[in-house]
Amino acid sequence: MLTRSLGPDGPTLPALGVGAMSFADFYGPVTTEGSHAILNAARDAGIVHVDTSNVYGMGLSEETIGSYLATCKGETPFHIATKAGICRDPETGARGFDNSPEHLEAELDKSLMRMGLDRVDLFYVHRRDQRHEIEAVTEFLATLIAKGKIASFGFSEIAPTSLRRAAAVHPVAAVQSEYSLQTRAPELGLIQACEALGTALVAFSPVGRALLSDTPPTPQRVAASVFLKDNPRFIPGALERNIAASQPLRDLARQEGVATASLAIAWVLAQSESIFAIPGTRSTAHFAELVAGARLNPAPDLLAEIGRRLPVGWCHGARYSAAQAIGPEDYC
Repeated sequence: MLTRSLGPDGPTLPALGVGAMSFADFYGPVTTEGSHAILNAARDAGIVHVDTSNVYGMGLSEETIGSYLATCKGETPFHIATKAGICRDPETGARGFDNSPEHLEAELDKSLMRMGLDRVDLFYVHRRDQRHEIEAVTEFLATLIAKGKIASFGFSEIAPTSLRRAAAVHPVAAVQSEYSLQTRAPELGLIQACEALGTALVAFSPVGRALLSDTPPTPQRVAASVFLKDNPRFIPGALERNIAASQPLRDLARQEGVATASLAIAWVLAQSESIFAIPGTRSTAHFAELVAGARLNPAPDLLAEIGRRLPVGWCHGARYSAAQAIGPEDYC
């Protein structure tokens, strides 16, 4: 299994992790047993990095991880990452962001309680709150390390300029961003900044929310997903176009005798030694395909052929809807 350092002087971990947003209901119904099966499969494969958030199912993902850890007899077999910073107005339900020290630490404490932990290995600010300068937020996160509540910290969906400002205050272990063959924005500065600073780029949705797989979402699966049903790449018309446009990758995978998801993972990990991938899935069979992708060593000519078949800009529709796009920092 390919391994890399997660952040400056960070631990050496397998380049593939588990995205635990799929332990909540974003992509369809989930069960505790099904999520535990994914964690068992990860342990069997030697995969240790598990990424969650306080808002995934409003604590459900963390509770599921906590119930699994409770069966481990005092052992913590995973490198756990969680996040805070997204909040809801209690009266209107409107989505907002809070990077205040009080909010971040209170939410971290709740996360630790849900998972039965004294410390998490990696704590992200899930979205930037522009009311708080990133330097001040970084200084506060460093105090959480000093308190022993977190081992390292990072930021999700920030611009390269923000990363450089934060890193000037304290080393930043990781930046989390969507990156795949269908979402290429990190190539325009973020990957380069991570490489220069020794920061890991943790790529979520590296299989394009299943578009880059042998079983792309059906209209029925999209309708059952809280997230996909409003996403511009999966609405009627765009979904059909994107399935057709990504078919050349499935054809190539068939020629190579591997799963399409395996090729998608292998391509992402080959783009930089700074990159980790955290795909989510509710299927142990699909998880095996993801593991196989992290074990591939694609030749340069295969990587070039993948790029020819899915060139930059092939995907129909924006990455996020107008509502989903509130929070991530634009930088290109």
